[in-house]
Amino acid sequence: MGTFLDAQTSQNASFSDSISIPVTTTPALFGSLGLNTAGASGPIRVEFAFTATVTSLLSLLQPITIQIYRVSGGVSTLVYSAAPTLAVAGLGVASRTVISLSGADFNPPAPDNFLVYQAYISIPGGVAIAPTRVGPESFSAAAYSN
Repeated sequence: MGTFLDAQTSQNASFSDSISIPVTTTPALFGSLGLNTAGASGPIRVEFAFTATVTSLLSLLQPITIQIYRVSGGVSTLVYSAAPTLAVAGLGVASRTVISLSGADFNPPAPDNFLVYQAYISIPGGVAIAPTRVGPESFSAAAYSN
């Protein structure tokens, strides 16, 4: 059975329609947190989950890219990437998609007994009509050791 080390939450937007931020081809940070891993005995496991809500007027299937990075010594390492597709509505009809996913980072190095994770959202190049982040947005993680 694992030993709990730490848990954190980065809450960018708590409510629906509390923000209005276009999603662009440049990845935008929507969550950042640090985990204390002091006292770990054996391999560390980090489990994370996030939610981001977007709207779009586009009538085509449109992918969104979510990336989770571990940051150590100023170096970002991609540990998770997902590309869910926004729902199709109709021409000129706004669709709202809540993206909620989870993932894990197994046995990450933990220099100075501290791990930093950051969550980014973007769209691939060439999309004519960008979706909009409307909230809620949340990113949480918990660290365990064996």
